[in-house]
Amino acid sequence: MIGPIDLLALGFVGLRTRPVRAVLSGLGIAIGIATMIVVTGIPASSQAALVRELSALGTDTLQAMPVPDQNPPAELPESAVAMVQRIGPVRAASAVGNTHTLVRRNDRTERTNGNGLTVLAARLDLLPVLGARVASGRWLNPATAEFPAVVLGSVAAARLGITTLTPGGSAPQVVIADRWFTVVGVLAPIALSPDIDRSVLVGWEVARTELRFDGHPTVVYLRAEEDQLETVRSVLPESINPERPGHVLVTRPSDALAAKRATESSFSVLFLALAAVALVIGGIGVANTMVVSVLERRSEIGLRRALGATRGQIRGQFLTESIVLSAAGGLAGTLLGLLATVGYARWQDWPLVVPVQSAALGVGGAVVIGVLAGVYPCVRAARLPPAQALTSV
Repeated sequence: MIGPIDLLALGFVGLRTRPVRAVLSGLGIAIGIATMIVVTGIPASSQAALVRELSALGTDTLQAMPVPDQNPPAELPESAVAMVQRIGPVRAASAVGNTHTLVRRNDRTERTNGNGLTVLAARLDLLPVLGARVASGRWLNPATAEFPAVVLGSVAAARLGITTLTPGGSAPQVVIADRWFTVVGVLAPIALSPDIDRSVLVGWEVARTELRFDGHPTVVYLRAEEDQLETVRSVLPESINPERPGHVLVTRPSDALAAKRATESSFSVLFLALAAVALVIGGIGVANTMVVSVLERRSEIGLRRALGATRGQIRGQFLTESIVLSAAGGLAGTLLGLLATVGYARWQDWPLVVPVQSAALGVGGAVVIGVLAGVYPCVRAARLPPAQALTSV
């Protein structure tokens, strides 16, 4: 009876005695497995880059606002944001409110010249919901939100001539409703809400005390789980204004969401097809290598049988060799495929998506295919009578 350690050492005999053939055989397996990983890893990274670009277009965002041209004018209740935040799939919600006032660069500008800009009361959690960032200065905080301080959208900053703020320097001021407000920040352009770019944002509380803001939101912004976006949209009017849901207008999901879902579906089918083709090609190479390897060594089998080796030992030796060779080729191919995927993803500046399942399938598949390819030749060779096997010497 041969122990597992001796059987493993015996399985390495053929690999050591024929190193060139073993390397070439393992290379064939490695190329097949590397191909499988590359054709799944690179498209997966490309898909992640495309999905990231589509997500930046607001695939998980919705906006709710009063229905226009109502008599009397429709309003969102002051509790609108709190009601939206109670909806399960909603991750974040915020709002702005129109103060119906004008902003001027200084008190010498005509009172009716608002530069086409809107003065909005803004909640402090607005930026994360919009995916916005501050280009210069800082965003409103609990302190500045209660005092005459403003943050300018990118277009508003350009029209008012205040595009950057000098740290430590004197902050510029603008006039809103005959009251001086200090500019504390300038926003970068916001792709999801160009209206904010043309706005001057003040704190919710200071808008109430200084600008006679009534506290009713003009637009509610929210982010929700993408797969639940249509469901959230269907319940928003009743959630925001249970008494008059018909007074609430909700934007439809972005067209980018449909494109993103179609992309994910198409790429998933493509991944499966490419992986299946690559795995079949690798399997054919492994099967061919194992069959030829066993048949070439029939004389060795006959000699070992003549010296007293049992059929089980013969089968165990060559089956072990098939497993070792397949596993080595699978590991090499997996490493090669991962390196190629990482290198190409970094070169294209894509998010790196490591195909863990493909890597595991590569090693496991190589072993399984190697075993299946080597079982039949091993069994057939082990059944050969020693005299018949030795005739091929």
